[in-house]
Amino acid sequence: MNARIPRTVLFFFVITAVCGLVFGRYADSTQHGKAALSANNRGESSSGAQWHWQNPLPQGNNLRGASIVNANTSTLVGDYGTIVRTTDGGNNWTIQSSGTTQTLWAVSFTDSSNGTAVGEVGTILRTTDGGGHWMTRPSGTVLNLRAVSFTGSSGTAVGEGGVILRTTNGGSMWVPQSSGTAETLFGVSFSDSNTGTAVGGTFGQSEIFRTTDGGEHWIPQTNPGTEFLFDVSFTDTNNGTAVGDQGTILRTTDGGNSWVPQTSGTTKTLYGVSFTDENNGTVVGFEFGGTGIILRTTDGGKNWVEQTSYSLPQGASSLFAVSFSDANTGMIVGEVGIILQTTNGGQQWSSQPSVTFNYLYGVSFTDANTGTAVGYENPDGTILRTTDGGNTWLRQSSGLSDPFDGINFFGVYFVNSNVGTVVGEEGIILRTTDGGNNWVPQTSDTTDWLYGVHFTDENNGTVVGFLNGTILRTTDGGQSWVPQSIGQATGLLGVYFTDTINGTAVGNDGVILRTTDGGQNWIPQTSGTANQLRAVWFTDSDTGIVAGDQGTILRTTDGGESWVPQDSGVSETLLNVSFGDPSNGTAVGQLGTIIRTTDGGQTWVREESGTNQDLYGVSFPETNTGNAVGAFGAILRTAAQGPTPRPTVTPRPRPTPAPRP
Repeated sequence: MNARIPRTVLFFFVITAVCGLVFGRYADSTQHGKAALSANNRGESSSGAQWHWQNPLPQGNNLRGASIVNANTSTLVGDYGTIVRTTDGGNNWTIQSSGTTQTLWAVSFTDSSNGTAVGEVGTILRTTDGGGHWMTRPSGTVLNLRAVSFTGSSGTAVGEGGVILRTTNGGSMWVPQSSGTAETLFGVSFSDSNTGTAVGGTFGQSEIFRTTDGGEHWIPQTNPGTEFLFDVSFTDTNNGTAVGDQGTILRTTDGGNSWVPQTSGTTKTLYGVSFTDENNGTVVGFEFGGTGIILRTTDGGKNWVEQTSYSLPQGASSLFAVSFSDANTGMIVGEVGIILQTTNGGQQWSSQPSVTFNYLYGVSFTDANTGTAVGYENPDGTILRTTDGGNTWLRQSSGLSDPFDGINFFGVYFVNSNVGTVVGEEGIILRTTDGGNNWVPQTSDTTDWLYGVHFTDENNGTVVGFLNGTILRTTDGGQSWVPQSIGQATGLLGVYFTDTINGTAVGNDGVILRTTDGGQNWIPQTSGTANQLRAVWFTDSDTGIVAGDQGTILRTTDGGESWVPQDSGVSETLLNVSFGDPSNGTAVGQLGTIIRTTDGGQTWVREESGTNQDLYGVSFPETNTGNAVGAFGAILRTAAQGPTPRPTVTPRPRPTPAPRP
């Protein structure tokens, strides 16, 4: 993947995040110019969720499985219980309510109405009305299910620990079968109700099992590989192809009695395979830290040709699953909602409209329609602008360029629709007075990474930095930035001023600093916590909220002389906070966490975000209208009328891109 996080100090985050996305199956097996994005392809939610996707479209969770029934009808599944459906060949998508937040790894439809999805902790979902309703079916296991294959009313699901489950009544009841292995089975394919093949393995071990009696007996088959096998596709009882790690492709023409390696021409991980007949097949995959791959054969795998006739926005490229309904019509899905479609056998792949898959760190709206989001891009950093409430986002040029590393912008603040400031790595400060049509660099005289920025009017503003605890202040719109002394250096991440003289900055180790003289003096306040504090917001000179690590919410009603911890109801790190009025506020954070208050921050209720992507920025210009931005280009929008609790998600700790030196 290409999404870039800040440099050296975030190396640990990069490795952790990438491994989590790319090696999900491994982990489970072992316990510029301007571009426009239109919202005419938005996935409309049938779940009544308050937050909906504006980028990527139709949504931005990882997609893990696909089942294409015909040229018009397809269903895709993925992280956070995501299910999306099209009935018009992908022109429009509907986000369906799955009733779960568990990752769904695979889906199988036998016709346009009847389908089954499987996933984490033994999740099995069944629909008989094309996904209008998904019903949970008892699986009898808490092991992760990784693949499912149906022929008529008979279906088989396989997964972690060698688990195999079988149904003969359309998925109403599932019966365990003995696989003879304790290793994870990642793929399964049945050519008829009796004949099927399952594949899997572990490091240095490749496993293939075959049944000809509906799974009453699973017989191990000898194969020449030693790598993980992740997927398998049979078109009849004899002809099948299995794919796996290190570019592995194995082929059988005798029902698996013999498996023959084929030359893939790659060492990338091959994750999905789909054949429609014995000759025509497609394989997809990815490279750790690199790009995705699509391979196509029209002669049963004697020759595999890489297909490159597709393009994706910068930031994501890993491809996880593929499904074809005939030799020409197919669909590929991948990380952060990638959807590729073809109607000519892959000679050309079309993608869904997305303006970016790169990380977005900050957002600022001045009214319900006008806003700017910023983040990473190579070479010039991401600046996105909307004047229609996010239905369309336009890319703006920063005027900067770093073709080697790209540029990170961390914070943005607009005082009105025209005048705004962006801050970023290595002391970057940019200023616009025409709504971002032109961005002018300003001199900061620092190489600190500037994370927080806030202005009270066009002239008076403050920025703070993380690496050195920098505070810079301007009274002339940034023509000159004056460093201010805070005594002991400490990393700062957030800043807020209620007027030209009263302001608060927060950062590492529970630090809260207060000024009542325009920054000439900064006085430490007692926060009562050692947690890193990420953001601060004041609704008047006395009343403020601070958000930070481990779900920390602090509240003051006396200008910070005392800070009182509030029960946020979450344990995830909170990365930003915004109030639309003195009573109504929203905080966002790790794993798609969104919490909301309607009483000035005294009580907080978790809201359903619809994603587990980290959310870094939030802006509410009005009481009920706001946007949140985050990892892999996530932009969410709400016009909420009040908090709606969401199902409890099992926390998965994930480091976030606010560095700790």
